[in-house]
Amino acid sequence: MRAAIAYAHTRAGEVSFVVRTEHRVWAWRPTRLVPSASVLKAMLLVAYLDDPRVRHRPLDAADHGLIDPMIERSDNTAATNVLGFVGPSGAYGVARRAGMLHFTLDPVIWGLSQIDAADQARFFLHIDREVVPRHRAAAMHLLASVIPAQRWGIGQLSLPGWQVYFKGGWGAGTGEVEHQVVLLRHGAIRLALAVLITSSPSHEYAKQTLRDVFRALLRGVHRLLVESKTTPSAPQVAPPVTKVTPPVLPGPRSA
Repeated sequence: MRAAIAYAHTRAGEVSFVVRTEHRVWAWRPTRLVPSASVLKAMLLVAYLDDPRVRHRPLDAADHGLIDPMIERSDNTAATNVLGFVGPSGAYGVARRAGMLHFTLDPVIWGLSQIDAADQARFFLHIDREVVPRHRAAAMHLLASVIPAQRWGIGQLSLPGWQVYFKGGWGAGTGEVEHQVVLLRHGAIRLALAVLITSSPSHEYAKQTLRDVFRALLRGVHRLLVESKTTPSAPQVAPPVTKVTPPVLPGPRSA
């Protein structure tokens, strides 16, 4: 973690991250609130598959026409349609079930919804369990199938033996927002990471920061696997650069 923090200090822009195993947490600025961009689409996927109109039946072509492009190629129109289907209550339902503390939905400009690294890493650590069993395999297949053109950051690293599931979010080709939230699985071992970056000078610059923060965080990944099997201990949190007082999670708002 120290290497990742030291690297982040050399980069323009603001970085926060959380790494979680079943028993341990490593974090830097974990409750810094940022716009979600397309990271929200993972929550929308879970909300859609858990909707009472979907959860008890097989997925059909219309379902796949919405959720597949939303995750695989981060289609914004599909995400808008999914949010229109599940409503704010669907998104907030996912947040509550996942134990999120600081999530706020913007139902009009959904990319401006507020997230933090702590909530997102907690969500992704067991994202499969958040999906109704009938549709769990479909959800995980999508999160493992981001198109090659969008597999920067974590997607550029060689991680032999690990299954990689992730969703990214970025700011329309600018460096204003650049996030990825990831679940790594190695047999029964799970590792969730959330890296959230804002205010970079360009999209390409932000992608480099994202990739190299992940590289630094995963440099000791085999040690983390060993530590994940030890007795639970308190989270290790580096002091934040700025103090953020997060809002209380509100109820659903209408568009």
